[in-house]
Formats: sequence, C-alpha cells, structure tokens
Amino acid sequence: MRPITTLMITLLLSGCSLLHTTPQPPPPAAPYAQEITHAQSMNLPRLGTASVTVRGSPDDAERALAEKANASGASYYLIQLVDETQAPGLWYASAIFYGPSTATAGAQ
Repeated sequence: MRPITTLMITLLLSGCSLLHTTPQPPPPAAPYAQEITHAQSMNLPRLGTASVTVRGSPDDAERALAEKANASGASYYLIQLVDETQAPGLWYASAIFYGPSTATAGAQ
C-alpha cells in the first residue's frame, strides 16, 4: 500500500508543475491586434473583454474577435472560448483585449 501512496503523491506533485505558467514576452507590437497565449499576457495591461456570436465556423468566430480587437485599438487579444451553441452552425467566442506593454511603450 505504501508504494502506491508514494506513487500517487509523486504524480500529484509533478502534475502541479504543468499548471505553473512561466511569463513570456509578447510579440512586437504591430499595426493590428495579434493573438497571444496566456503566458504572453501576464505583463500586459488589460483593456477589456468582448464576445461574439456568429453563424458559420469556429474560424469565423475567431475572425470576428480579431476585428473587434482591431476596432477597439487593442494591441493583443487572448481568445478564452470558442464553442458551438445549441443551434448548429452558430458559434460563440470570447476574448480579453490587452494594450501594449508598458516596458515596450517606454522603449519606443
């Protein structure tokens, strides 16, 4: 019984390291909003959120979020969710918008 307990504790503790996110720098700012990962969003100022519901495909929902990010003046966006609603072909998506890094803005 003791080896199983030791194995379970070891697996549980090693699994915790998978949940730890190491911050990464976002890509250089561009004239359009860029999609980033969670690790790249850690040091960016949050501007707000947006959601869309579109008929089509998941790509259509992601493009609609990119258009909203560009229209709002965000430098980056992080897609949180893309999911089909109960109606076939109707997609819901949400994202968080971020501004440029203050460290990057000061260097320019």
